[in-house]
Amino acid sequence: MNLCKSAVILAGGKSSRMKFDKQFLVIYEKRLVYDLANKLKKHFNEIIIVTNKPEFYNDCDYKIVSDEIKDCGPLSGIHIGLKSANSEYVYFLACDMPNIDDNYIKFLKYNVSEENDAYISKFDNFAEPFHAIYKKSLFNDIEKFLLESDKKSIIRFLESKNKNIVYLNKDDFNKNNFNKNIFINLNNQQDLHNFIKEVEINGDY
Repeated sequence: MNLCKSAVILAGGKSSRMKFDKQFLVIYEKRLVYDLANKLKKHFNEIIIVTNKPEFYNDCDYKIVSDEIKDCGPLSGIHIGLKSANSEYVYFLACDMPNIDDNYIKFLKYNVSEENDAYISKFDNFAEPFHAIYKKSLFNDIEKFLLESDKKSIIRFLESKNKNIVYLNKDDFNKNNFNKNIFINLNNQQDLHNFIKEVEINGDY
């Protein structure tokens, strides 16, 4: 049974290291957030973009939402993304993560079962909170966590739910030949330069 039919792209954040708002990032004449959304359409019935600037998305057909709980970082985006989604489970990534692995998405989607809260990759004890699947009903727990906790990080929240989370590890990636580059972030100008240079060499964007 396919329990994950929605995907959310977080397009908020301050983008201070990039020196411009990353949700407007254009690579090879394509706005990255839209390019990601278009690539996700083959896997998901519903695409949601979470942004603090919804007025700049009048030209798209995707569902656009904004944080309900302000100034609490990406966990707020996960909260409203889950709350807005029609699917029981939801796939999340950020607008500065240019790489998609179709096989990884298929594997994750079709291994979801109702008893678990999240499916997340973890390498060397570091959890990757994006390119991950979260259960819709978690938005209630996240809301409580955001309103009551001093440190509102995704990792802190995940630690509080640890027993109900399935973690994919390095062996899973090696065995299934998944692309670890899906976790690359374009945080600054150098990251962007390096990514474009690598694309030019490999021609795989």
